[in-house]
Amino acid sequence: MTPVHFSFSSAFMLGLMGLAFHRTHLLSALLCLEGMMLSLFIALALWTMQLESTVFSTAPMLLLAFSACEASAGLALLVATARTHGTDRLQNLNLLQC
Repeated sequence: MTPVHFSFSSAFMLGLMGLAFHRTHLLSALLCLEGMMLSLFIALALWTMQLESTVFSTAPMLLLAFSACEASAGLALLVATARTHGTDRLQNLNLLQC
């Protein structure tokens, strides 16, 4: 395993562990998701540069576009949750309640 591969896989795993074990606020969960997406973007960009192929050259840009859409949807949910419940703590949210 190369050091570059190790660093990006460890960055993804740290984001995943932060998402799995530290779920107190919605903002921290969104930041963990964003960190995971950015590590995937950098790893995919380096992979396409190593292959030196133009076939996969658009894949990192598509992933970055979907990541931006995911971030905007997450921030919209954060604002809506903060307005209705007054906080972004995930323990206070009840998904079964209308």
